[in-house]
Amino acid sequence: MGNNKKECIAMLLAGGQGTRLGVLTTDVAKPAVPFGAKYRIIDFTLSNCVNSGIDTVGVLTQYRPFELHQYIGNGQPWDLDRLNGGVYVLPPFMRAKSGEWYKGTANAICQNIDFIDNYDPEYVVILSGDHIYKMDYAKMVEAHKANNAQCTIAVRKVPMTEAHRFGIMNMKSDGTIYEFEEKPKQPKSNNASMGIYVFTWKTLRKYLLDDDADPNSENDFGKNIIPNMLKDGNKMFGYDFEGYWKDVGTISSLWEANMDILHETEGLNLEDDSWKVYARNQAEPPQFVGANGKIVDSLVSEGTIIEGTCRNSIISHSCRIGKGANIEGSIIMPGAVIEDGADVRYSIVGWNATIKKGAKVGETLPPSNPGEWEIAVVGPAVTIKENGVVAKGEMIG
Repeated sequence: MGNNKKECIAMLLAGGQGTRLGVLTTDVAKPAVPFGAKYRIIDFTLSNCVNSGIDTVGVLTQYRPFELHQYIGNGQPWDLDRLNGGVYVLPPFMRAKSGEWYKGTANAICQNIDFIDNYDPEYVVILSGDHIYKMDYAKMVEAHKANNAQCTIAVRKVPMTEAHRFGIMNMKSDGTIYEFEEKPKQPKSNNASMGIYVFTWKTLRKYLLDDDADPNSENDFGKNIIPNMLKDGNKMFGYDFEGYWKDVGTISSLWEANMDILHETEGLNLEDDSWKVYARNQAEPPQFVGANGKIVDSLVSEGTIIEGTCRNSIISHSCRIGKGANIEGSIIMPGAVIEDGADVRYSIVGWNATIKKGAKVGETLPPSNPGEWEIAVVGPAVTIKENGVVAKGEMIG
């Protein structure tokens, strides 16, 4: 033990099945889904850890963990290949009685108490692997210490009309939380939990074990641990977060977050040297734009050959865009091939999919509010036949 001690470690919940992403998560967990031409969703949370000076991260996987294991590997791209600390992928393991899935978010952490105890931390940061944002967790830990808190919850203001979708906190003017409601029917405030928590480990450990022993518990932070800690009078504070944050759990939010990269006004700046987003890079040659290739307001990653027109789009690495092909307002994931004369609009084309010659995917809608974009989705490795048509809002798996 001894020299393993860390003041603070992070536990990243990356088990998300992401059912609302449909065909994109049939074979991979949500945090492993490609994002922004060269990243995966989980890169943002891992990069936040490194940039915040947290060098020990447990990644808790359960649904389709293989791709995530392979991607994270020894953690080298995020500078997390450490002798003391580093990144560890923690799938549910077999117990003497039976192997069981993580029952809820709290149960996932509870099953890994030995891992956490090994580092004997003062504080544990609990994170989710499926949000796109940049955040300095070190500042949140400092606030937690300054308040002498047992639990600090990252909070952002949401429109009152959306508040029922979140854990909602009612706070005093100094940030003290006096009431927490998980997805309330009639919210009393719009202070929403972002699912980012700092706990004092000694306290959390006790609550996890009590919760695990309660047969009626759903073993969930929002439904059980936090209400129980509040009920017992623990010091709990909200921590305001103002920056860009998106839960990319739906097709429209995933599409919007990708598009936000193209519009600097949205606040998702990937060019910021002071807060880099790290990723595992494919060793690909630079992109090539042919004589008739045209790129307007788009992000294009390496290893891609463009002979057609790309507007307002995210083109990932290792893609092929054929002659006379037209891509507009779309996300083309790694390894996809768009053949000559194909037309792809307001769509997400999954990795290694092929859109054959002359096919039409999605369609342009008159600009309206973003909630009405009906994004067409072509699943990974799917082929759309020559002159085939995929309607707006259609999902092909």
